[in-house]
Amino acid sequence: QLQLVESGGGLVQPGGSLRLSCAASGFTLDVYAIGWFRQAPGKEREGVSCISSSGDITKYADSVKGRFTISRDNAQKTVYLQMNSLKPEDTAVYYCAATKFSAKSYCSMSVQGKDWGKGTLVTVSS
Repeated sequence: QLQLVESGGGLVQPGGSLRLSCAASGFTLDVYAIGWFRQAPGKEREGVSCISSSGDITKYADSVKGRFTISRDNAQKTVYLQMNSLKPEDTAVYYCAATKFSAKSYCSMSVQGKDWGKGTLVTVSS
């Protein structure tokens, strides 16, 4: 059974950093593009970043571009989201999701049609 588990969230001060992990079990990660998404209180879920199954394509929401970095380690079956220069508006529950595309060099930040886990809470506050 395909399962992704998010971890690494917590409380951090503005300007701080966190690294989120998305660990896969029950399937081969390297054939899936992975996306990171977030949902802030009272807001709709939105795409934050994604990485293609080949790892050569990454995309970022404008709000996180230059601050967040997505990467993957297929041997460890884990995708990471390094978050730097965090802002209070980054506060949200963060989720990862896997999608299999026919193209290895493609990923999408669409929230449609995803299977969601429990997520990990990131709180940016002083």
